[in-house]
Order: sequence, then structure tokens, then C-alpha cells
Amino acid sequence: MKTFRNIALVAGLFVLLIIGASSIVVTQENEYSLIRQFGKIDHVVTEAGISFKIPFIQTVDKLPKQTLLYDMASSDVITSDKKTMITDSYILWHITDPLKFAQTLNSSISNAEARLDTLVYNSTKNVISSMTQEDVISGRDGELSAAVLANIGDSLDQYGIELLAFETKHLDLPSDNKAAVYERMISERDNIAATYTAEGNSEAQMIRNTTDREVTVMLSEAEKQAEILLAEGEAEYMRILSEAYSDPSRTEFYAFVRSLDAIKVSMTGSNKTLILSADSPIAQIFY
Repeated sequence: MKTFRNIALVAGLFVLLIIGASSIVVTQENEYSLIRQFGKIDHVVTEAGISFKIPFIQTVDKLPKQTLLYDMASSDVITSDKKTMITDSYILWHITDPLKFAQTLNSSISNAEARLDTLVYNSTKNVISSMTQEDVISGRDGELSAAVLANIGDSLDQYGIELLAFETKHLDLPSDNKAAVYERMISERDNIAATYTAEGNSEAQMIRNTTDREVTVMLSEAEKQAEILLAEGEAEYMRILSEAYSDPSRTEFYAFVRSLDAIKVSMTGSNKTLILSADSPIAQIFY
């Protein structure tokens, strides 16, 4: 009897241990715990820690709480100018409402990814179909991603999902027409550059013409002032001479000086002999 009681006690403790372990729910920082009772969600544990459930009646499902990445398959899209492009993108998303997520998507990440794939692809196709090929290529710096997210809007709220980011890894032309499109774009850029160059040359020529005209006016004005100053100088010179010769006391002296200057000019070379006739005006200064 004692042995039987010991066996029963051990068995009872073992059963209690199993019941206690099955009633404990451990929720990690990066997950949600969904407590189900007879298959229906009874409540959701969103905070990390230890909680409890009814053993054998309630079960636990786990959902990720962290940001998830979904890599979309490459697909063809057509622009508004009927050009085909290949897009390869990925998205970042997370679960914001685990209860709604479980009710609409049956707590399945693969179901969520399928809905995201369809919704994001359709949005990308709609956005690109409203843009020209050139706008799509130039919008790869963020404008295209913003337009796709805006097109999706809050349509994922019904699934308890939030789309955090849409990024394009690869957005290019099909290989059969890539070279022709790039050559056309290069030609257009060359034409724009040539237009800017021609406008710059025209502006530079206008500046040069204006500068040359201003320089010509300034030179003409300077020459005019020089002529005026020269005429005034000659007039002053003549006035001084006139005053000098009109004074009887100086007339004889100036005549003497000018005669000496004339003799100096006439005595050139090594022969310094000067022969004058008696009636020469120069000879009169020596009398």
C-alpha cells in the first residue's frame, strides 16, 4: 500500500507538472501570442513576459512582431507611352493588429505575402502606366516609391498590416530595346546641351559687343579731351609768345635768343664754321 501511494503521489506530481507547464505562455519581445479556445481567438498577448492559459482547452499561436521583408518577383510593366520596363522590388511590412491579421488571413504569413504581392504589383503597374518611360527612369531616386505607397494608401488596414517601405532594386528596360532608348535619351540631352551652349555664346557675344562699345566711347571721349587740352596748351603758348613780343623791352632779347637757336640748328657735322652775309638777319645780332 505504501508503495502504491508513493507511485500515485509521483504520478500526481507529474500530472500537475504537465498541467502547470501547459498553462504557461511565454511571449518574446519580437512576437505576439494568440490564445485560442476551441479554435476561436480568446485574447492576444502583445507585451513580452509570462502569462497563463487554460491547459488542454486553450492553445497558443505565435505571430512575428518585428519588421518583415518580402522580396517580390521581377515583372513587366508598361508605361504611358507604351514602353515595356522590368521592375524588381522588395517591401518592408509588419503586423499592427494581430487579431485582425488572424481573422482575415488565418494567421498565415504566406497568405499575407500573397495579398501584399498582388496589391503592390497592381499599384506599381497603375503608377508606372500613368508615367512616361523617361519619367519612370528619372523617378528612381524616390519619387516612384512615394507614388506607389500613396496609391496603396490605407488599403492594408483591413488585414492588420502596415506597409513601411517600397523600394525598387532593379528598374530597367528589356535588353532588346535598351540600347535604342538610351541612344535617344543621350541625343535629347545633347540637343538640350547644344541649346544651352548656343544661348551662352549669344549672351557672351552680347556682353563683348556692349563692352567694346563702351570702350570705344571711352577712348573717343579721352581723345576728345586730349585734343581739347592740346589746343588749350597751344593757345596758351601763343598767348605767352604774343605777350613776350608785344613788350618792347623784351623783343630784342627774344630775337637774339631765336637767332642763336637758328645758328645752333644750322651748325651740323664736324665743320663748325658759319659764313654769313652782311645783310643776313642772323648777322645783325652781332652788330
